[in-house]
Amino acid sequence: MTAANEGARARVDMKLEIVVIPVSDVDRAKLFYAKLGWRLDADFAAPDWRVIQFTPPGSPSSVIFGKNVTAAAPGSAQGLYLIVSDIAAARDDLLGRGVKVSEAFHDGGDVHNGTDEPYLSGRRRVSGPDPERQSYRSYASFSDPDGNGWLLQEITTRLPGRVDTGATTFNSSTELASALRRAAAAHGEHEKRNGGQHDENWPDWYAEYIVNEQAGKPLPS
Repeated sequence: MTAANEGARARVDMKLEIVVIPVSDVDRAKLFYAKLGWRLDADFAAPDWRVIQFTPPGSPSSVIFGKNVTAAAPGSAQGLYLIVSDIAAARDDLLGRGVKVSEAFHDGGDVHNGTDEPYLSGRRRVSGPDPERQSYRSYASFSDPDGNGWLLQEITTRLPGRVDTGATTFNSSTELASALRRAAAAHGEHEKRNGGQHDENWPDWYAEYIVNEQAGKPLPS
């Protein structure tokens, strides 16, 4: 196929919809994921099968589990990423729901002799979030009753090319509020650099900051 034909061919969107997780006790798993505050979308059953679907808040994708849904061993799903805009707030929410979650940690580099950590295998965990709170660097982890492993990862600024630069979207009011708080803090530093004078065009500055942050573009100074 020539490049011209490839360009002329209509693109078909492929949206990740479902991740299947293997569990041993369906009702126990249902109680756990409900405790997380995830939305219950479905619970369908027949004599020889059952499927339950939950969606994390603000997520376009869901998880399903149940009876005769997968042949994978219960607990074998590992490194399932949940992206959050504030690692501390996400941990506090889970802890408040009675979920056992690790302390926040960041990547400390290679571990040449390996590691028994279930996440970031071959990397060294360092206690606490990334000191500079750089995107993609701060984590926390938790597991469901079967041992399926989830990883919280804090992302505030996307790497270039990871999102549609022509669209800025937020999946929840909480996510938008976090972006506004980061913009407010950055704008405060901007005003300090300009002699502490009030910036009457702060709405434009906020808007540029929020859009560029999400698209991975240079932030306003």
